[in-house]
Amino acid sequence: MLISDKLNEMLNLQIGHEFEASNIYLQIAAFFDSEVLPVTAEFFFRQSQEERDHAMKMLRYILDAGGKLAIPEIPAAPTDVDSAEGALKLALEWELVVTGNVNALMDQALEENDHIAQDFLRWFVTEQLEEVSTMDSLLKVTMRVGANLEFLEQYIKNNLPAAGTGAE
Repeated sequence: MLISDKLNEMLNLQIGHEFEASNIYLQIAAFFDSEVLPVTAEFFFRQSQEERDHAMKMLRYILDAGGKLAIPEIPAAPTDVDSAEGALKLALEWELVVTGNVNALMDQALEENDHIAQDFLRWFVTEQLEEVSTMDSLLKVTMRVGANLEFLEQYIKNNLPAAGTGAE
């Protein structure tokens, strides 16, 4: 087995967090869809899929390393998303939580001197910079434009990767 029991347990928990993030992004996408903001809705549908992809990468790593998969119960996504600003605050807050979780995973791999896990987790560490930066920018744009969310649509359309471009 190429994974410690502790790191295995932490990765299983993070898989749950990734699926939770996917559900949160589905809820946010549904909000933007209900507001007839198709570009923003599609962006968050893609974000949801990306979070599921992250969970699957971690799941595959556990199995490849000879660990034991134990996906935890996934909490329901909040259903009280009722504004663009609230949706983006939720997204940013969640990405900051995930960043802390990923950092804790890396800390554990470093403590265990697990070079394979460190190499695997480095991608997630770098990914979190992109995720936090993107959600922070979207929140700032939304706060700046107020109720005129067409600007948010244009910002996403012009500044963020489209589906199928290889962005993870």
